[in-house]
Amino acid sequence: MDLTLELLRRAPKVLLHDHLDGGLRPETVLDLARSVGHQLPATDPADLARWFLQGGRGADLDRYLAAFGHTVALLQTEAALARVARECVEDLDADGVVYAEVRYAPELSTSGGLRLDAVFDALAEGLAAGPRTVEVRLLTCIMRQEGRGEEVVTAALGARDRGVPVVGIDLAGPESGFPASRHADALRRARDGGLHLTLHAGEAVGPSSIADALDQGAERLGHGVRIVEDLAADGPPGPVAQRVLAGGVPLELCPTSNLHTGVVDHLADHPVERLRRAGFRVTVSTDNRLMSGVTLSEELAATAASHGWQLEDVRAVTDTAAEVAFLDDEAARQALRGQIERGFAALRP
Repeated sequence: MDLTLELLRRAPKVLLHDHLDGGLRPETVLDLARSVGHQLPATDPADLARWFLQGGRGADLDRYLAAFGHTVALLQTEAALARVARECVEDLDADGVVYAEVRYAPELSTSGGLRLDAVFDALAEGLAAGPRTVEVRLLTCIMRQEGRGEEVVTAALGARDRGVPVVGIDLAGPESGFPASRHADALRRARDGGLHLTLHAGEAVGPSSIADALDQGAERLGHGVRIVEDLAADGPPGPVAQRVLAGGVPLELCPTSNLHTGVVDHLADHPVERLRRAGFRVTVSTDNRLMSGVTLSEELAATAASHGWQLEDVRAVTDTAAEVAFLDDEAARQALRGQIERGFAALRP
C-alpha cells in the first residue's frame, strides 16, 4: 500500500507536542497584527508563511525561537487567544488528528495586562468552540528563563478546578543554561497537585539535560532526540539512556523541527528509527506547525519517506502516543484506542 499524504490525512492521529503560539495561521497573524498595529516582516500570507518557515536557513534553537516574538505579541487579548485556540482545533481536525495535547506558556500573554486566570479561560473558550471530533487538552508551559514557575502552576491548578482541560506542565524556552532543576519547587507542586510533567530536554542540550528532567519527575521528554548521544554503536546504552529505557519514558520526537533547529542536517539523518529499534517509546509530533510549515500528516509522510516506514510503522507510533497520552480515565483511553483501530482498519483495501 502506497503511504500517500492523502492516506495519512485520513488516518486517525495523536499529537502530543504542538505549541499554540507556533501554529497560528498566516492569515490570522496578518489580521491580528493589523488590528493592533504590529509590524510584520511580510504583508502577504504566502510571503509571511515563507518567512516563518525556518527550513534551509541554518537556524539554531535560539534563532528559531526568535520568530515567536511576532506571534506572542498578538496573543495579548482574550479574543485573540480564544480565536487562535479555536482555529488550532479546526486545523487539527482538518488534518485527521483525533486527540491532541497543545501547549502554551500563559505568562507570555500577560505583558498587556491580562491575568493568568484570564488567559486560561480564554484558551478554554476557544477550545470548546472548535470541532468536537477532536479532543484537545492543554499543557501549561513555564518559561524556563523566567521566575514565574510557582505562579504559573498555581494558575494551572486553579484553571483545572474551573474545568479548563489542563493536564500537565512543561518547561519551554532556551534549554542551555536553564536546567529543569531551576524550577524544582514549582514542578514538585505540580506533581503533588495531580498534574503530569512533560519537560523539554535533549533538544539544545544533550543527555545531561535529559537526566536533569528525569530527576524532576518528567513522565515524557519533549524532543529527547539527543538521547542518541548516549547510545554507542556497539555495546550497552549509557546511563541516561538506560534510565529512559528502564522507565519507559516516551520521547516526543519532532523530526522537521529538529532539522530546522540544526539538530540534524537531513531528515534521513534523524535518529527516530534508530531509537525505535533500540527500544525507546517513540512518538512523532509537529512542534510548531507555522514555524516549520508542517502538519502532523506531512510530518509522518516525510518521516516515512526518509526512513522507509510503512502504514504499520505509522500505526505503531500512533498507538504509542495513545498509550502515553495524559489520559487518567481508562475508559477514555480505551475509546481512543478503539478509534485508532477502526480508523486504520478502514484505510486497508
